Amino acid sequence: MTDNDLKHIEFVIYCIETYKGRKKLDGKTVYQNLKEAGAVDYIDKNYEALHMFGDELIVWNIDEYLKNRCQTQTARA
Repeated sequence: MTDNDLKHIEFVIYCIETYKGRKKLDGKTVYQNLKEAGAVDYIDKNYEALHMFGDELIVWNIDEYLKNRCQTQTARA
């Protein structure tokens, strides 16, 4: 594992913890929901942009990702 991999993992954990705290949810539920929706991969793949954001913008970005994902899945049904 490279230092870059470790930075990405730490950042994903930080985002999950931040999201959990802002939404007042338990960590297991948040992780499972974000993982199922593909948001964990989204956070990892967008590390370069997201790591420069503050907590509020990180949470907003995750919410927008989830909202867009939900709308896309509804449109496909």
